[in-house]
Amino acid sequence: MADFFRKLFGSKEKQPEKPKQVDMVTTAPLTDQQITAIISNQSASYEMKQLVASAAQSVGKQREHNEDSLLAFTNTVSGNAESIPFGLYIVADGMGGHQFGEVASNAAVRIMAGHITKKFHSYLYNLPTQTLQDSLQEVMEESIKDAHKYVQREAPGSGTTVTAALVLGQQVTIAHVGDSRAYAVYPDGRMDTITRDHSLVKRLEELGHLSKDEAATFPHRNVLIRALGQGESLEADVFTVPFPSPGYLMICSDGLWGVVNEKDIYRAITDAPNLHRACQNLVEAANAAGGPDNISVIIVQLIG
Repeated sequence: MADFFRKLFGSKEKQPEKPKQVDMVTTAPLTDQQITAIISNQSASYEMKQLVASAAQSVGKQREHNEDSLLAFTNTVSGNAESIPFGLYIVADGMGGHQFGEVASNAAVRIMAGHITKKFHSYLYNLPTQTLQDSLQEVMEESIKDAHKYVQREAPGSGTTVTAALVLGQQVTIAHVGDSRAYAVYPDGRMDTITRDHSLVKRLEELGHLSKDEAATFPHRNVLIRALGQGESLEADVFTVPFPSPGYLMICSDGLWGVVNEKDIYRAITDAPNLHRACQNLVEAANAAGGPDNISVIIVQLIG
């Protein structure tokens, strides 16, 4: 039988091949210093435009329930055509007691996100044969009105702040009501408040009845004159601004900005090796200052 196979496949038995010479390569884990240097390399070049985002949240030190809700959704489509950075970021701070604040803030975040992503689904994920019919501001305004109606119906007597940022390319479209805030944070140390508080104290300051220092210690700082879910009709601020690039977009509840000053916020962001650590630093700073309220923060950066 062995002779048969030798005749069929050749008279000589095939010798096993010698293994090829392989260059010996050694690997070693990167040190913490090397990893930090890579992550924090501000001069790095990125060929593809994309959004990088992180979020953090805490119930705080003095509250039993978390009535804040947040959403951070980041998407990039890239290929032969130019990359399309798309992001949706929302912070909502609920109020109303009996856990209705939690219902209101969570509903606002989910309903707005569902409405907006449904509008953009064909634009982002189908072949580019369809265009968005509504303007970005119309999409945002419709979404916040839908959330307003839902909260009125399902959680009567409650309400919530909402600060939502829709990022498409290098533009940010804001839908805002209440006293959560959006900031533009720049490398040169500037922190510009993009949104306007819909609060009693802010209105008194605008009318000249309170100075900025008096407003900071006003006893009724948490009283809102506008909130999602309250009143028959909702008058939200909806507008579009350029993305702060180079820099960061930050959205937060008053549990952060109300207890941590802007210099410390700026330092916590710029001293951190990455956005995740920056968000954690801010939450820890608010809790170190007493943590009187729930704390929510989202930080977004556009690179490329």
